[in-house]
Amino acid sequence: MTTHLPQSVAALVTRASEPEFAAWRRSIVRLGGCTNPIHLVGAATVYDTTTGAALLSYGSDIYGGRLLTACGNRRATVCPACSALYRADTYQLVRAGLVGGKNVPEAVSGHPRVFATLTAPGFGPVHTRRERDGRVPPCRPRRAGDRCPHGTPVGCRERHSADDPRLGEPLCPRCYDYAGAVLWHAFAGRLWHRFGLELRREVARRAGLPRTEFGEVARLSYAKVAEYQQRGLVHFHAVIRLDGPDGPDSHPPCWATVPLLVDTVRAVVGRVGLNAPGVGVIGPRALRFGAQVDVRPVTSYRRDAGERPASPASVAGYIAKYATKGAESAGAVDGRIHHARDMVMLPVRAHVLRMISTCWWLGGLPEFQPLGLRRWAHMLGYGGHFSTKSRRYSTTLTALRRARVEHRAEQQRASLGLADYPTVTVGEWRYAGRGYSPEAALLAASVREGGGLHGA
Repeated sequence: MTTHLPQSVAALVTRASEPEFAAWRRSIVRLGGCTNPIHLVGAATVYDTTTGAALLSYGSDIYGGRLLTACGNRRATVCPACSALYRADTYQLVRAGLVGGKNVPEAVSGHPRVFATLTAPGFGPVHTRRERDGRVPPCRPRRAGDRCPHGTPVGCRERHSADDPRLGEPLCPRCYDYAGAVLWHAFAGRLWHRFGLELRREVARRAGLPRTEFGEVARLSYAKVAEYQQRGLVHFHAVIRLDGPDGPDSHPPCWATVPLLVDTVRAVVGRVGLNAPGVGVIGPRALRFGAQVDVRPVTSYRRDAGERPASPASVAGYIAKYATKGAESAGAVDGRIHHARDMVMLPVRAHVLRMISTCWWLGGLPEFQPLGLRRWAHMLGYGGHFSTKSRRYSTTLTALRRARVEHRAEQQRASLGLADYPTVTVGEWRYAGRGYSPEAALLAASVREGGGLHGA
C-alpha cells in the first residue's frame, strides 16, 4: 500500500535527510513563525576592532543562497508572529510612559495622566447593541410607524445578538452620509492635531499663563491608537500626561492636577472642527469629534468609584491590542484597491462596500484628489497612523528594537566564543524576494502553533 504525502510534508521529509538540515531549520525557527519573510543576499564579516583581524564571515548560503529576516508587519491579519512582537513593544512603550522604565524615571507615575476616548460623530443611525446591568435593551426604540423620507423605519426594536451581521449597518443606507463619513476619516488626523494644540492653549488659560509661556513651565505628552468600530469609523484612545517643561524627567507645576486635565480634555473636544473641501460638489461639511467622550484618570489605586480610574497595565494592554488591528476589524480588506473593477468581488458587507465606493468616487474628483482617497479606499478613507506618540512621552519602538537586536547579537557572540572581543560587523545585503517554499511554510506554521516540529 502506497501512502501519498502532501507536497509540503514530502518536501520536508526530503529536506530532513540533507546534511544542512539543522542549519536550514534554524534559519526558519529563528523567525518565530513569520508568515512572509524577506529574502536578502550578500555577506558580512565580523572584525576585531583592536587588531582589525577578521574573526568570522558568513553569507546568504543557508536558505537556497539567501538570508531570511522577519517581515515586521504590525497587523495581526497579515503576520500573527510579527504583530505579537509589535504589540509587546507597544505595551512596553505605553507602560513606560505611565510607570517608568526603559530610561523613563519612575517619578512619572506621579504626573497627572488620563485615558481619553474620542469618538467619531454620527452620520446616520446604525444597528447597535448595548448592555445595561447585564441586559440588552432594544436597538433603537422609536414610535411605531415613524419612517425616514425613503420609507424605511427610523427605529429598531430588536435585541441584537453579539454576532448579528446587521450590527454597524445603517438603518437606511440612502439617509446615511457616506461622503461625510469618508471625509471625516480623511481629516481625523488633522482634527487630532488641532485637538492637541487647543488642549495646550486651554491648560495654559486655566493656569493663568500666556500660551507662549506654557512650554517654559509644562509639557503635554500623549500616546494614542486608532480603533475601528463596527460602523466602520475610527475613534482614538489616548494616554495624555502633563509633565514639567523637560518632559517625564521634570516635575509638573503645582497647579497641574488630574481634575484639571480631565475637565480640560472634555471642554476642548467640542471646540475642535474643520470645514471639509468640495462644498460645491457635496455641500458643506463641518468635521468634528463625536459627542461621546470618555476621560478617566490613570492611577494604580482606586480613589473614588465614581471616577472609574484605569490602571497603567490595562491602559497599556488596551492600546497595544488595537495597535495591531486595521480596517479589517470593521469588515474591510487588508490590501489596497488598484482598480474600480476590483470592488466587484470584494468579500465585504454592503455598508463597507459603500464606504469604499464613496472613497473611489470622491477620490476621482479634482476637489478631493489631494486627500488620496483612492489610495486609502481599503481603509475606508483613513490614511493616518494607527499608533502614534509625542516625542517626549517615553522610549521609542526603534530603541526597543535596537535593544533587542543588540541583546541577540551579544548572545550570538557568546555562542561563537567572541564575547571577549571588541567587534564590529561589516556587510552588504540587498533585497531578493520574500515568502517560503512549501516545506519551509509547514515548518513556520508549526512554530506559530507551538507544535512539535520546531521543538524537535
